[in-house]
This record gives sequence, structure tokens and C-alpha cells, in this order.
Amino acid sequence: MNSPVGNIPYPTIDLTTLRQHLLDLLCQLAYKEGDFVLSSGQKSTYYINGKQVTLHPEGAVATARILLSMLPEDTDAVAGLTLGADPIVSSVSVVSVYEGKSIPALIIRKEAKGHGTQAYIEGATLKPGAKVVVLEDVVTTGQSAMKAVERLTAAGYTVDRVLTLVDRQQGGAEFYAEQGLHFETVFTIKDLQARYRDLGLSA
Repeated sequence: MNSPVGNIPYPTIDLTTLRQHLLDLLCQLAYKEGDFVLSSGQKSTYYINGKQVTLHPEGAVATARILLSMLPEDTDAVAGLTLGADPIVSSVSVVSVYEGKSIPALIIRKEAKGHGTQAYIEGATLKPGAKVVVLEDVVTTGQSAMKAVERLTAAGYTVDRVLTLVDRQQGGAEFYAEQGLHFETVFTIKDLQARYRDLGLSA
């Protein structure tokens, strides 16, 4: 796949160009149309496999730089529920060092580890009340990321926001608002579907 950035290094390319490149990657690699059953149990005529982009070298850097720019200045760590958020929190943490910050990543298990510390949370132990932002690849109903919020809160951390790459606009934003959480998305499903058609990828 040709990169639109030419010889411009990813650490310095402007975020507007990077955002467009990320949208194109999502359309070309992650977005599929057909008949699917989502993790929420809902049926859908399309599916977004975010890991096709967040595990892609260019996609990982684009995702990290864009989400990093959306984090509050006082963010102590980023976290997400395994498995979808694993590459996202990892890449954001790594890229944060190159941008003069050092933001640890936490991975939240769906079930407690069956040995050793039997922990739900993998990663650095933070100070009580540390401000953690939950990251997600795709939000549908909002329940997946909410599990991460609950586990982090139970561990004594402060969580007041969720950031995602794509909002399917199926109740997640409203759910987070009801929970008193600030929610932001890089793209909506309408953004993806419009660009998907513009790229001539629809059947």
C-alpha cells in the first residue's frame, strides 16, 4: 500500500494528513460489509476489525499520535480492555516518549489471572487516584470499555473519559454520558462509510 506521506517522517507529519491516512487505512483494511454478529450480540451489515489497522505499522503510529493529541495534559496512564485495546495502549505509550512525555500503558484482563498475583490489571502500579484514560478501537454499546473503567476505578484510579477510534453510533456515547464519562471519537461510522464509498470500495 502506498503511503501518502512520502519521505516525511511519521514523528513530524501534521495530524491532519495523518488523520486522513488513518481513515483510509480503516476503510481499506478494517471495514467490511456483509452479515455479522457483534460481540454485543447485535446483528450488523458491516464489521470493523480495528486490529487490522492498530497492528499495522503505519496504522499504529497514526493511531498513537492522534489519540495522544486528544489526551488531557494531566493524564497519568492509558488503559484498555484486552484484546482490542492492547495494541492501542501500547503504541500510545511508546509514541508518548518520542513526544516528550512518558505515559504508561495498562492492559485490563477480562478475567483475573489464574496464577501469580491473580490481577485484573497488567502494567505499572500507579499512585492512588492516578488519572487514567481508557482507549478503545470501536465503540458500539459502550459495555466493553466500561468493564475497563470499572476495574480501574476499583483499583483506586480516577477515570473520567473514554477515547475511541470509531464510534458506531449505536448507543455508546449516550451510555457514557449517563455514566458521567467524557467520550470522544476520532471517527464516526458515517465518516468511514462515506470515505469507503469515495474510495470505490463498496460492492
